[in-house]
Amino acid sequence: MPAPRAGEESCRRDAGGPDNKRGKQSCPKETASLAHAICRALQQEVLKLGIGDVRIRSPEGAVYRLSTDPASGLDSLLGEWRDAKGQKQGELTFHADGSFYAEYDVIRTHPRSNRWFVEAVSAWGRGSDIRAEPRLMPMVS
Repeated sequence: MPAPRAGEESCRRDAGGPDNKRGKQSCPKETASLAHAICRALQQEVLKLGIGDVRIRSPEGAVYRLSTDPASGLDSLLGEWRDAKGQKQGELTFHADGSFYAEYDVIRTHPRSNRWFVEAVSAWGRGSDIRAEPRLMPMVS
């Protein structure tokens, strides 16, 4: 595996807490490069919308824990970004089958169309195949 770029050394975090009975988990180093690529894809979606004041946090800013995937029953590595008040801002999930899903709150009126509200951006895929899109909601008038 190639060496990670600067700032991508690791996304290890203490994920212990009341909802994690299995103790501390960390994002493995081989997942860190993919996690950064996913975050870049999320940021690109935000920028495509023309929203300049939302910055997707790095994978190192997430807190990780193991979570059981309800569909497969297997463990998934779940990273959550939270703000200073503890409110969830986004998540990054790596499934046991090699697939992943990520989403990050944007919570802004669409800058080019006041008919739409941008709730979040999401990304999904497997390996280097990363797909991303905004989650839009119609504005109520």
